Amino acid sequence: MKRQYLLRFSALLLGIITVFVGWLYWANRNPDLGQASVPPADPAQQLVQGEYLARVGNCMSCHTSRGGESYAGGRAVPTPFGNIYTSNLTPDAETGLGKWNNNDFWQAMHDGKSKDGSLLYPAFPYTNYTKVTRADSDAIFAYLQTLPAVSRQNRAPDLRSPYDNRVALYVWRALYFRPGQYANDDKQSVEWNRGAYLAQGLGHCSACHTPRDALGGTDLKAELGGGMIPVLNWYAPPLNGDAQTSLGKWETEHLAALMKTGTSPSRSVSGPMAEVVFGSLQYAKDEDIKAMALYLKSLPQQIPAPVAAAESVPDETKKNMIKAGAKLYENQCASCHQESGKGVAAIYPALAGSRAITTPLATNAIRMVLHGGYAPSTAGNPRPYGMPPFGQSMTDEEVASVVTYIRNSWGNQGTAVSPNDVNRYRSR
Repeated sequence: MKRQYLLRFSALLLGIITVFVGWLYWANRNPDLGQASVPPADPAQQLVQGEYLARVGNCMSCHTSRGGESYAGGRAVPTPFGNIYTSNLTPDAETGLGKWNNNDFWQAMHDGKSKDGSLLYPAFPYTNYTKVTRADSDAIFAYLQTLPAVSRQNRAPDLRSPYDNRVALYVWRALYFRPGQYANDDKQSVEWNRGAYLAQGLGHCSACHTPRDALGGTDLKAELGGGMIPVLNWYAPPLNGDAQTSLGKWETEHLAALMKTGTSPSRSVSGPMAEVVFGSLQYAKDEDIKAMALYLKSLPQQIPAPVAAAESVPDETKKNMIKAGAKLYENQCASCHQESGKGVAAIYPALAGSRAITTPLATNAIRMVLHGGYAPSTAGNPRPYGMPPFGQSMTDEEVASVVTYIRNSWGNQGTAVSPNDVNRYRSR
């Protein structure tokens, strides 16, 4: 009898393993890449286009280490699982792309696989780049081949076990990745489709603005619904047309200005987004920026906005914090952001009515008070105004009070910020 049970269990286990292996094989099979390479009619124009697209994709920012040669790689990309180091994209034969051809590069962009077929870590956002057309991929590769060759050995990822085993990538890809391509929506305008193609593909907006689960995968049902950027501990807000929680009340030209210059009449960017504007979006064509703004504003709210935790302090304590915060604001903040909280157009961002201030997660507001920040220096805003850090001059209690005051003044309504909330971000 025991032998029969053992045989049945073994058969069941073998069946489960067979199904699991079959699933992995099906999910990771080599796809029909679909789009063949077509020789460019104008090679010189292809290089111009390739340089432009590499900028739109922010390739140089990620593939350039601090103080290093452009596109030579070596920059650490922090993840919850450890650091992954960007690769050398220069045409060096031994350490870069010198021995690659445009088919190899297309395989990396479209299917997330290196020249030798090994799986790439999704810190390289091939989950977005899979939507890039073959012509655009070829243009980027052609441009990269014109760069000065730099000999810089690629550095192996520094990941915790079991994430350092690339076999785990087969499971990750089976769960979260399917190669594809952007398909035009015939119900939308040419401009809208251009914006969608750029935002979904090279712009890889969803890489930051979509919540991720414990394995680092994004939920397509919550795409662009906002979420914390792992390790960096910044909150990337929703990018949809909802009037209360996202871009619904924005004028398209103001959103376009923010993306292009880093500032608008009532807002400015800081943190990770400032780097994106500085290294990428400021170089985008005005018509492409407008197209992306138009596309993002058209999106419906796919998931409910994050719900704030229940008020963490008693009402009387909150009132005392707001009272103390009002004095701190008057002494430290009002000269720039004005007593009314309306700021100064295109110089000091408005705090009154700002969704960036009243989000359920007060992360960004706390970080700005603690560490300060600057909008990026761009052609459209070459000398941006900045905010000094107050972390050295204010205690956790004082920072909590002033942020609580700002979140509950001029019509703003937000939960109180506790000193523990502040301390969590003081050293990050």
